[in-house]
Amino acid sequence: MLGPEHQELLRAARRIVVKVGSSLVTNEGRGLDEGAIGEWCRQLAALARDGREVIMVSSGAIAEGMKRLGWTSRPRELNELQAAAAVGQMGLAQMYETKLRENGLGSAQVLLTHADLADRERYLNARSTLLTLLALRVLPVINENDTVVNDEIKFGDNDTLGALVANLVEADLLVILTDQKGLFTADPRKDPAAEFVHVARAGDVALEAMAGGAGSSLGRGGMITKILAAKRAARSGASTVIAWGRERDALLRLARGEGIGTLLAAPTQKSQARKRWMADHLQLRGAVLVDEGAVAKLVGEGKSLLPIGMVSVDGEFSRGDVIAVRDGAGQEIARGLANYASAEARLLCRKPSSEIERLLGYTAEPEMIHRTNLVVTR
Repeated sequence: MLGPEHQELLRAARRIVVKVGSSLVTNEGRGLDEGAIGEWCRQLAALARDGREVIMVSSGAIAEGMKRLGWTSRPRELNELQAAAAVGQMGLAQMYETKLRENGLGSAQVLLTHADLADRERYLNARSTLLTLLALRVLPVINENDTVVNDEIKFGDNDTLGALVANLVEADLLVILTDQKGLFTADPRKDPAAEFVHVARAGDVALEAMAGGAGSSLGRGGMITKILAAKRAARSGASTVIAWGRERDALLRLARGEGIGTLLAAPTQKSQARKRWMADHLQLRGAVLVDEGAVAKLVGEGKSLLPIGMVSVDGEFSRGDVIAVRDGAGQEIARGLANYASAEARLLCRKPSSEIERLLGYTAEPEMIHRTNLVVTR
């Protein structure tokens, strides 16, 4: 049901974030579904062997904790929800670790909050950790840190977290596995005339009108949270698929370009979205002045900006801020995300990357601005 361009979009996805909901993970609250989790882990391992980088965002900690504590209904008190999350997280992490190891893949548990992704330094630290794990061929299993953050339990949902993680690691594709086949033009449980949506554009306001409310007593999200998650993921160029989690080999078939579930395609490619965001940045925190050699490398060869090519630093900025790169005449030639704060950058001017650790006491990156985070503006 997909056209050639959308089939290629799926086949070309190299970095994939997979989100799975509570009702699937816990088989509607009857406890962790070992068979289902094993199947997803088998597929994730196969994708990793195929050279794809995969991250799992998994719900289910609170639901599993409720089961272990013998609770039949979701409590309302935050302290009880936090207790359930703490108990359930143990079993959830153990299950993924066991099933991934059986398929020859290492795993790591990463607990995040929305606050981690809102704070610049914590955002960059989380990003560095996840990218390092992927480089080590270790699959991160991510969940919200519900045990310690009140408003994450009260208001948060893992559909949104999945989109934020897709933004964080610049994923090509977000796959939301749910207990529904995908998106319909109306709630098929109430409207027999509802039609299935095979493909649409992420961010289309008409999609939100189609989405219904939560369909499970265990989870916090419904189809509307998935539509909004796709809209958020598209901001960094990631497309989203909403599919039934028990579809046979769903992840593997999607990677082959099959039309499973609903594809919400991002209107711009990943690299274009990121570079457009940097190019359109109105408030630059500062700038670095570079020599002629660095200008030639950046503009002519598409290289990264290394500290040795920097002559001076203007302004005060933090790691992760968008800054300008200027030539000897003071003209902007590029802009990008700074790997080091202004005070640190001043110490690094005219120094080789091998000296960073000696000068700063640590090394975040060998570049001041990596080429993937830089856009030439001249």
